[in-house]
Amino acid sequence: MRHDVPGAPATPMLVDGRVAPVGDAATAAPTLEARILDATLVCVARWGVAKTTLDDIAREAGCSRATVYRVLPGGKDALMLAAAVRELERFFARLAERLAAEPTLAGRLAVGIAESVRAVRGHAALQYLNDHEPEVVLPFISFDALDPLLAAAAAFGVDALGPFLDEAEARETGEWVARVVLSYGFEPDERLDLTDAGTASRFVRRYLPHLTQAGSPDPTPASARRTEKELVHVHH
Repeated sequence: MRHDVPGAPATPMLVDGRVAPVGDAATAAPTLEARILDATLVCVARWGVAKTTLDDIAREAGCSRATVYRVLPGGKDALMLAAAVRELERFFARLAERLAAEPTLAGRLAVGIAESVRAVRGHAALQYLNDHEPEVVLPFISFDALDPLLAAAAAFGVDALGPFLDEAEARETGEWVARVVLSYGFEPDERLDLTDAGTASRFVRRYLPHLTQAGSPDPTPASARRTEKELVHVHH
């Protein structure tokens, strides 16, 4: 018989791009934390959130339930949130590395969309929830609850698209990409396979023609270019 563990969820803290452990977890081996978070995703992909217990996760991770509590305190809700945060950070890190190899704005937008949609559709835990427990996913990808994810995508856009666009436009474009990925990642359209970079490229050129004609990247950071524009405006 499965029983959810009672207790108020704790909010993980982000330090240097990762989930910072709290309390006794600060002295726990990082590999143990990673093992527990990996086990969480395996269990969710197998049973979903509702049926997964801390005992399941502990067994999958090869540790005790008490160890799970110690390394990532706050109960099942906090553990699920920590796993989700880590997955998002991992995704952005992999995508940043991939986009760095693209020398053009059109290439970065197309590859960014294709890689992102592919990541959503290929994520076992996320797809299980989308198919069997959409009520778990929907609150995070709709209405006001979507704002943190869009903000993260906008910030990522500044870094990834900053060499080509000013900061405001890079933010707006990063958010636009996120909305496209969420729409086509969770609701695939058989007429438009955006997991294919060629298809994604044609999609981008159709809907953002004014951006995809951008020339060579500007080595000056977007934030610095904005400051320069503000100074010119002040002096005039």
